[in-house]
Amino acid sequence: MKVNKISLVFLILFSSLLFGQQADKLIDEGDKLTDQFNNKGALEKYLQADKLSAKNWDVLWRISRSYVNIGTHMPEGTDDQKEAQLAIFQKALSYADMSVALGSDKSITYIRRAIANGRIALFKGVFSVGGVVNSVKSDCERAIKLDNGGNYVQGLAHYVLARTNAKISEKWAPARAVLGLGWADNETAIKEFKTAISLYPNFRMFYIDYARSLIREDEYGTARDMLNRCISSPKHDEDDDICLAESKQLLNEIKNK
Repeated sequence: MKVNKISLVFLILFSSLLFGQQADKLIDEGDKLTDQFNNKGALEKYLQADKLSAKNWDVLWRISRSYVNIGTHMPEGTDDQKEAQLAIFQKALSYADMSVALGSDKSITYIRRAIANGRIALFKGVFSVGGVVNSVKSDCERAIKLDNGGNYVQGLAHYVLARTNAKISEKWAPARAVLGLGWADNETAIKEFKTAISLYPNFRMFYIDYARSLIREDEYGTARDMLNRCISSPKHDEDDDICLAESKQLLNEIKNK
């Protein structure tokens, strides 16, 4: 009987180790596909990993990321397409919520939830979902406070916080205050963009959004510098070609200011 119990324990441990190794392999494969902008292929790998390694925050935030990436590039010309897109963003939020619950001490889980909520807020209209926007701010601040996950994760947290401040501060301050969004400020956005860039330079979307906030403050010289840095930065993100084209256009618009 003792031998059987020992054998059973060994079998369980061996199986757990084997499944863990298989899950790690699938995560690596999914990450490579993400780097190639094959979001659907990456999602399949991560979902397979989730079956082998259930309740793994490191898998769940990646699933959320894939759903966000897929949803962001879905067609949205009809009501049915918009509903399908929102459903994908809500799936992203669901997986991000699970990743936070299981990895509450990890910056990446909070920033992925902030990004999923941010997509939902943009979809519905940021001024119609004040509570969601406040959640984005809270999750960014939590990710920054935890300060783990490396420079990219921290840079992304500061960037999302910056972009949230920039977007919300476009609306008249008294009107925002009624919605509980009076905290938003473009000067705060500029500060957070600078921090994001210092942590993770050469990321095109950081530069162009920073430039837009600078232009609002009539800081055209620095804005031109940031747009030129955007143009000279290498491609990292699926939408970097869009950032490149928009930077060139914006640079031309402010060239004499």
